Amino acid sequence: MPLLRNGIKLMRPTHWLKNAMVGLALFFGGRFDWESILLVLAGMAAFSALSSAVYIFNDICDAPGDALHEVKKMRPIASGAVSVWVGAVLSVVLFLAAVLVDILFFARWQTLALLVGYAGLNIFYSIKGKHVPLLDVLILSGGFMIRMFYGALLLDISISNWLYLTTLSISLYMALGKRRNELKKYGEEAGSVRKVLASYNAGFLDKNMYVFLTLTVLFYALWTMHMYDLGGHGAYAIWTTPLVIVIIMRYSLLTETRIFADPVEILLKDKPLLLMAVAYAVIMGIIVF
Repeated sequence: MPLLRNGIKLMRPTHWLKNAMVGLALFFGGRFDWESILLVLAGMAAFSALSSAVYIFNDICDAPGDALHEVKKMRPIASGAVSVWVGAVLSVVLFLAAVLVDILFFARWQTLALLVGYAGLNIFYSIKGKHVPLLDVLILSGGFMIRMFYGALLLDISISNWLYLTTLSISLYMALGKRRNELKKYGEEAGSVRKVLASYNAGFLDKNMYVFLTLTVLFYALWTMHMYDLGGHGAYAIWTTPLVIVIIMRYSLLTETRIFADPVEILLKDKPLLLMAVAYAVIMGIIVF
């Protein structure tokens, strides 16, 4: 069915991969019991529904401009394959589904507040925030941070200071990289495709990307040293630092030489990067377990 197919496309299921951030506390906290895993899966499901609701709302806001763009005019709402009314109803249904999952599985006002806060932040982003330089990348990175804290709340796990700083740095690096790739992809037309791109230039984005890239490696290394001081199996985490450096170098190479504009695209379209990420997950899983 064309409507069903376009509805699924509108939800951007490949971007649900970002919601793996909900499981960050579970992964680094070594809580691999079935109850914790089920809670995290439920949290990822809630965030997947919520993020899809946000994507649809953003597409509705962007539809008039997208309809005039050579590539974006093929998006379901911009092309007319899905009406604005149907898109709006689907967005509301997905938002309510996310809230329902949260209430049924967690029944905590803190987790519900994060869900509603994420939705509110992204509504602001779609209407105004994405047009304001620097604020746009802060909101993009904030989405990753909210996911991480949401997962930590589900399991009552505290996020270590070094892990918090590592996540903040890498999320800012990826947000700036997204803007850099859009600037490169659209060239002289970048400002007309996305208004905020007119306020950026490659030099500024490169310099700040390198700052946050350096901080990511530094904070991660300090986190592994903290784990070393704690002893136990976590002491072996320090040996994953070279692999993390190579992964980041590969990601940086792709960011600067390809026209992929989203972290999910980069990860899924590059097999060496995907294999290294899986290898890291397996090694860290063994260490923290």
